[in-house]
Amino acid sequence: MAPRFIAKQLAHPNGFMGAVIRFLMNRHNARMNSFAVRQLQLEPTDHVLEIGFGGGLTLPSLLDATAFVTGLDRSNDAVTWAKRRFSKHIDSGRADFRQGDVEELPFHASTFHKVCTVNTVYFWTSLEAGFGEIYRVLKPRGRIAVGFLPKERMDRMGMPEDIFTTRAPLEVVGAITKAGFKDVLIARPKPLTPWNVVVANR
Repeated sequence: MAPRFIAKQLAHPNGFMGAVIRFLMNRHNARMNSFAVRQLQLEPTDHVLEIGFGGGLTLPSLLDATAFVTGLDRSNDAVTWAKRRFSKHIDSGRADFRQGDVEELPFHASTFHKVCTVNTVYFWTSLEAGFGEIYRVLKPRGRIAVGFLPKERMDRMGMPEDIFTTRAPLEVVGAITKAGFKDVLIARPKPLTPWNVVVANR
Protein backbone atom coordinates (compact mmCIF):
# COMPACT_ATOMS: atom_id res chain seq x y z
CA MET A 1 0.00 0.00 0.00
CA ALA A 2 1.47 3.38 -1.02
CA PRO A 3 2.74 5.58 1.86
CA ARG A 4 0.82 8.57 0.50
CA PHE A 5 -2.47 6.64 0.48
CA ILE A 6 -1.86 5.52 4.06
CA ALA A 7 -1.01 9.08 5.11
CA LYS A 8 -4.25 10.38 3.59
CA GLN A 9 -6.26 7.70 5.40
CA LEU A 10 -4.56 8.50 8.70
CA ALA A 11 -5.37 12.17 8.24
CA HIS A 12 -8.95 11.63 7.09
CA PRO A 13 -10.13 7.98 7.14
CA ASN A 14 -12.96 7.10 4.80
CA GLY A 15 -14.46 4.09 3.07
CA PHE A 16 -13.49 0.48 3.68
CA MET A 17 -9.77 1.23 4.02
CA GLY A 18 -10.59 3.99 6.46
CA ALA A 19 -12.34 1.44 8.67
CA VAL A 20 -9.29 -0.83 8.44
CA ILE A 21 -6.95 2.05 9.31
CA ARG A 22 -9.09 3.01 12.33
CA PHE A 23 -8.97 -0.59 13.57
CA LEU A 24 -5.19 -0.80 13.15
CA MET A 25 -4.65 2.55 14.85
CA ASN A 26 -6.76 1.39 17.79
CA ARG A 27 -4.30 -1.46 18.34
CA HIS A 28 -1.20 0.63 17.69
CA ASN A 29 -2.23 3.57 19.88
CA ALA A 30 -3.79 1.65 22.77
CA ARG A 31 -1.09 2.41 25.34
CA MET A 32 -0.83 6.09 24.46
CA ASN A 33 -4.61 6.52 24.56
CA SER A 34 -4.90 4.75 27.91
CA PHE A 35 -2.11 6.81 29.44
CA ALA A 36 -3.57 10.07 28.09
CA VAL A 37 -6.98 9.29 29.57
CA ARG A 38 -5.39 8.58 32.96
CA GLN A 39 -3.76 12.01 32.90
CA LEU A 40 -7.19 13.66 32.67
CA GLN A 41 -8.00 12.61 36.25
CA LEU A 42 -11.62 12.00 35.30
CA GLU A 43 -14.51 12.64 37.69
CA PRO A 44 -18.02 11.10 37.46
CA THR A 45 -19.58 14.52 36.81
CA ASP A 46 -17.17 15.48 34.00
CA HIS A 47 -18.22 16.47 30.50
CA VAL A 48 -15.39 15.33 28.23
CA LEU A 49 -14.45 16.16 24.65
CA GLU A 50 -12.29 13.81 22.59
CA ILE A 51 -10.91 15.42 19.44
CA GLY A 52 -10.09 12.97 16.64
CA PHE A 53 -11.61 9.87 18.23
CA GLY A 54 -11.09 7.83 15.03
CA GLY A 55 -11.83 4.19 15.77
CA GLY A 56 -13.38 5.03 19.14
CA LEU A 57 -10.84 3.17 21.27
CA THR A 58 -11.16 5.44 24.31
CA LEU A 59 -14.89 6.16 24.07
CA PRO A 60 -16.10 3.19 26.21
CA SER A 61 -13.74 4.06 29.08
CA LEU A 62 -14.69 7.73 28.88
CA LEU A 63 -18.40 6.87 28.93
CA ASP A 64 -17.91 4.52 31.87
CA ALA A 65 -16.06 7.14 33.92
CA THR A 66 -17.94 10.39 33.20
CA ALA A 67 -21.35 12.00 32.87
CA PHE A 68 -21.18 13.06 29.22
CA VAL A 69 -18.82 12.46 26.29
CA THR A 70 -18.59 14.42 23.06
CA GLY A 71 -16.55 13.13 20.15
CA LEU A 72 -15.34 15.37 17.33
CA ASP A 73 -13.68 14.01 14.19
CA ARG A 74 -12.77 15.31 10.75
CA SER A 75 -14.03 12.08 9.19
CA ASN A 76 -17.75 11.82 8.53
CA ASP A 77 -17.34 8.02 8.34
CA ALA A 78 -15.95 7.98 11.88
CA VAL A 79 -18.83 10.11 13.14
CA THR A 80 -21.42 7.92 11.40
CA TRP A 81 -19.85 4.79 12.90
CA ALA A 82 -19.76 6.29 16.42
CA LYS A 83 -23.41 7.38 16.23
CA ARG A 84 -24.37 3.82 15.32
CA ARG A 85 -22.05 2.12 17.84
CA PHE A 86 -23.03 4.36 20.77
CA SER A 87 -26.67 5.01 19.85
CA LYS A 88 -27.91 3.96 23.29
CA HIS A 89 -25.64 6.52 24.96
CA ILE A 90 -26.86 9.20 22.57
CA ASP A 91 -30.50 8.29 23.22
CA SER A 92 -29.95 8.42 26.99
CA GLY A 93 -28.39 11.89 26.72
CA ARG A 94 -24.85 10.86 27.60
CA ALA A 95 -23.02 11.22 24.27
CA ASP A 96 -22.80 13.36 21.16
CA PHE A 97 -20.68 12.99 18.01
CA ARG A 98 -19.96 15.69 15.46
CA GLN A 99 -17.83 16.32 12.41
CA GLY A 100 -15.52 19.32 12.60
CA ASP A 101 -12.04 20.76 12.96
CA VAL A 102 -10.12 21.72 16.08
CA GLU A 103 -9.46 25.22 14.72
CA GLU A 104 -13.21 25.98 14.77
CA LEU A 105 -14.79 23.90 17.51
CA PRO A 106 -18.61 23.88 17.20
CA PHE A 107 -19.21 24.33 20.93
CA HIS A 108 -20.01 27.16 23.32
CA ALA A 109 -17.35 28.58 25.63
CA SER A 110 -16.74 26.79 28.94
CA THR A 111 -18.56 23.61 27.89
CA PHE A 112 -16.14 20.85 28.96
CA HIS A 113 -14.24 19.84 32.08
CA LYS A 114 -11.66 17.75 30.20
CA VAL A 115 -10.34 17.50 26.62
CA CYS A 116 -8.28 14.63 25.20
CA THR A 117 -6.66 14.25 21.79
CA VAL A 118 -4.12 11.66 20.61
CA ASN A 119 -2.13 11.64 17.37
CA THR A 120 -4.00 14.55 15.82
CA VAL A 121 -1.62 17.53 16.14
CA TYR A 122 0.19 16.49 12.93
CA PHE A 123 -2.94 17.42 10.96
CA TRP A 124 -3.79 20.74 12.60
CA THR A 125 -3.31 23.75 10.34
CA SER A 126 -2.35 25.84 13.38
CA LEU A 127 -1.36 24.74 16.89
CA GLU A 128 -2.11 28.23 18.18
CA ALA A 129 -5.63 28.25 16.75
CA GLY A 130 -6.33 24.70 17.92
CA PHE A 131 -5.19 25.21 21.49
CA GLY A 132 -6.88 28.60 21.58
CA GLU A 133 -10.18 26.92 20.70
CA ILE A 134 -9.63 24.16 23.27
CA TYR A 135 -8.92 26.81 25.91
CA ARG A 136 -12.16 28.57 24.94
CA VAL A 137 -14.40 25.50 25.29
CA LEU A 138 -12.83 24.30 28.55
CA LYS A 139 -14.31 25.37 31.84
CA PRO A 140 -12.10 27.23 34.33
CA ARG A 141 -9.71 24.74 35.96
CA GLY A 142 -10.39 22.32 33.11
CA ARG A 143 -7.68 19.92 31.96
CA ILE A 144 -6.20 18.87 28.64
CA ALA A 145 -4.13 15.82 27.59
CA VAL A 146 -2.41 15.77 24.17
CA GLY A 147 -0.65 12.60 23.01
CA PHE A 148 1.73 12.46 20.03
CA LEU A 149 4.97 11.07 18.65
CA PRO A 150 7.73 13.70 18.70
CA LYS A 151 9.19 15.18 15.54
CA GLU A 152 12.45 13.21 15.64
CA ARG A 153 10.56 9.92 15.49
CA MET A 154 7.88 11.02 13.06
CA ASP A 155 10.48 12.35 10.61
CA ARG A 156 11.98 8.86 10.30
CA MET A 157 8.69 7.57 8.89
CA GLY A 158 8.96 9.72 5.78
CA MET A 159 5.32 10.84 5.77
CA PRO A 160 4.34 13.38 3.07
CA GLU A 161 4.98 16.87 4.43
CA ASP A 162 1.86 18.28 2.81
CA ILE A 163 -0.26 15.87 4.91
CA PHE A 164 1.78 15.46 8.11
CA THR A 165 3.31 18.34 10.05
CA THR A 166 5.63 16.78 12.61
CA ARG A 167 5.69 18.48 16.01
CA ALA A 168 8.52 18.89 18.48
CA PRO A 169 7.51 18.57 22.16
CA LEU A 170 8.64 22.10 23.00
CA GLU A 171 6.64 23.45 20.05
CA VAL A 172 3.49 21.86 21.46
CA VAL A 173 4.28 23.05 24.98
CA GLY A 174 4.91 26.56 23.68
CA ALA A 175 1.59 26.72 21.82
CA ILE A 176 -0.32 25.39 24.82
CA THR A 177 1.34 27.94 27.09
CA LYS A 178 0.67 30.77 24.63
CA ALA A 179 -3.03 29.82 24.59
CA GLY A 180 -3.17 30.56 28.33
CA PHE A 181 -2.81 27.11 29.88
CA LYS A 182 -0.79 26.64 33.05
CA ASP A 183 0.92 23.79 34.91
CA VAL A 184 2.10 22.46 31.53
CA LEU A 185 4.15 19.26 31.68
CA ILE A 186 5.30 16.42 29.43
CA ALA A 187 4.29 13.04 30.85
CA ARG A 188 5.48 9.54 29.90
CA PRO A 189 4.84 6.22 31.66
CA LYS A 190 8.58 5.45 31.45
CA PRO A 191 11.61 7.64 30.65
CA LEU A 192 12.31 5.83 27.37
CA THR A 193 8.70 5.77 26.13
CA PRO A 194 8.88 7.04 22.52
CA TRP A 195 5.73 9.17 22.72
CA ASN A 196 4.68 12.15 24.81
CA VAL A 197 1.48 13.23 26.52
CA VAL A 198 1.42 16.96 27.27
CA VAL A 199 -0.88 17.78 30.18
CA ALA A 200 -2.05 21.24 31.22
CA ASN A 201 -4.74 23.03 33.20
CA ARG A 202 -6.89 25.98 32.17
